[in-house]
Amino acid sequence: MAVPVETFFLSQNTQGTLQARIQQMVAEGILSGRFRNGEKLPSTRQLAKHLGVSRITVTLAYTELQANDYLVSRGRSGYFVSENAPQPPNFGPLAPSEDKVDWDQALARRYLPERPLGAAKPTDWASYRFPFIYGQADAKLFDHANWRLCAMQALGAKDFTALTQDQFDMDDSELVTFIARHSLPRRGIIAGPDEILITMGAQNALWLAAQLLGQKRKVAVEDPCYPELRSLLRQVGAQISPVPVDEEGLPPENIPKGSQVIFTTPSHQCPTSSTLPRHRREALLKRAAELDAIIVEDDYEFEMSFLSPPSPALKSLDEDGRVVYVGSFSKSLFPGLRLGYLVGSAEFIREARALRASVLRHPPGHIQRTAAYFLSLGHYDALIRRIGVALTERRQAMETAIDQYGLEIAGKGAHGGSSLWMQAPADIDTHIFAQNLRDKGVLIEPGEAFFAGPSKPRNYYRLGYSSIPSERIPEGIARISEALAQMNQQG
Repeated sequence: MAVPVETFFLSQNTQGTLQARIQQMVAEGILSGRFRNGEKLPSTRQLAKHLGVSRITVTLAYTELQANDYLVSRGRSGYFVSENAPQPPNFGPLAPSEDKVDWDQALARRYLPERPLGAAKPTDWASYRFPFIYGQADAKLFDHANWRLCAMQALGAKDFTALTQDQFDMDDSELVTFIARHSLPRRGIIAGPDEILITMGAQNALWLAAQLLGQKRKVAVEDPCYPELRSLLRQVGAQISPVPVDEEGLPPENIPKGSQVIFTTPSHQCPTSSTLPRHRREALLKRAAELDAIIVEDDYEFEMSFLSPPSPALKSLDEDGRVVYVGSFSKSLFPGLRLGYLVGSAEFIREARALRASVLRHPPGHIQRTAAYFLSLGHYDALIRRIGVALTERRQAMETAIDQYGLEIAGKGAHGGSSLWMQAPADIDTHIFAQNLRDKGVLIEPGEAFFAGPSKPRNYYRLGYSSIPSERIPEGIARISEALAQMNQQG
């Protein structure tokens, strides 16, 4: 690797001749660790031109550094940092500087959620033998080869000009067309290009919806629900009304009077996995009409309906244009993709597009075009079928092991999904339970953060099975059962 010439600057405070100052500049770069053994330095001609000095001055400085074993010359290849150059000193951890800013006064608003994103998923989760965590993909199932080919195709001459231009607030036309013609009709939704907006995943879509619809308004949310949703709504000063769900999901009759926005996950309730039946969907639309409220439908995992076909989306029953639909490819392709979409009335999408443009213009064009090719060439459907087969096998292994070891399922979903909502005995704190399990190589997700209010139940937890092989599931469930028994005995 070559050291960029732009990183070299002569300090005005350095004493001595130009040659000595150049020597000191290079030596300090090596001693500080910025220039590493084996890295190539700029040629004498490049550095002389950059610094505005004569080439002979740089040559003499390099020669002196070579004599002191800081540099080595390799014929016509140039000068390199010597393998025998002095090593940077190890000072250990540096003492922290004193922060004299009163951040309580300096910050106009705080955005830290009640729990950090990914709190239940350590960065080294893949090193655990039994990772029952939600939202992580199994890399072995993904079609790397065809994704790579689609990425290369997106970089071809045919597409490159469009990808390198600033598209302002516009999205990739091929991706929008695929969503309109293939993805949405599978959910019973008909929408035109002016009613679709590409987002940086479902999280970004929910943020846009919260910003546009929830500012200082009365908002009804499911309880339990996706924890980050409450954080997004608090940021905009929404008056949040948690509505407890039951085995069929959100009860429309319990939505408080005065609610102006309703956030819901009808097809796959988060985190209980219950599915809102048809009669409740119709009742929810009727209740929203009575309240003149907008519904935000988060359809985050409909592709994972491998047990039975998914129910039509709530948006497909909407005749008033009051449902805003949130979809995502991040769950079905891979979490790091961060690609989702919003579907709603054209006027709403125009405002969402303008807001998105003020923050990030649009998601990267290359990612959009690569996804468009992957989807349109049939690779996506093949991937979903492969994932469905794998999740079916893992789901069967989960239910068999859970039944064998006497654990209690609180919600598992009739259509599929990639997790089970579990309930421990009432006196079990699943935060402590999860920590005990980590020492046994098992990861679970405590459920407290999904609930609202001061008296949150602490005995729920979620078991994901998207990233754990089937053959490991029985032993992992056995360890969970064993740890639970030990906690019961100690309690």
